[in-house]
Amino acid sequence: MAERQIPAPPINPETQEWWDACKEGKFLIPKDNSNGELFWYPRKNSPLTGSSDISWVEASGKGTIYSHSTLWRADPNYCIAYVTLDEGVTVMSNIVDTDFASVKIGQKVKLVWKNAADGHPVACFTPA
Repeated sequence: MAERQIPAPPINPETQEWWDACKEGKFLIPKDNSNGELFWYPRKNSPLTGSSDISWVEASGKGTIYSHSTLWRADPNYCIAYVTLDEGVTVMSNIVDTDFASVKIGQKVKLVWKNAADGHPVACFTPA
């Protein structure tokens, strides 16, 4: 079976720092320093408080599938999922390197890096 080519990510000034960390193999989570809360999606201002006092926490790369959907009619098939990281934030990502029929809600997953169409590393998950 052919592996799906992941589209190139949209990189902009809001997300540049995050994508730069991806090139180093680091999955970072933004942290609102005004209240200590982690949040997702990477951005320069907290959606929780509006604060621009943001720092970055390196994620463990471990999580649990919250929800998923497999596109069986796509060629090739692929699976996307909401993954709740052990750090508490939920991210949307691709599930890779597994039989998609075996993907389950509550399943433990771990981070793997796959190259997008432009060669940029993209965070994906596979069963742990």
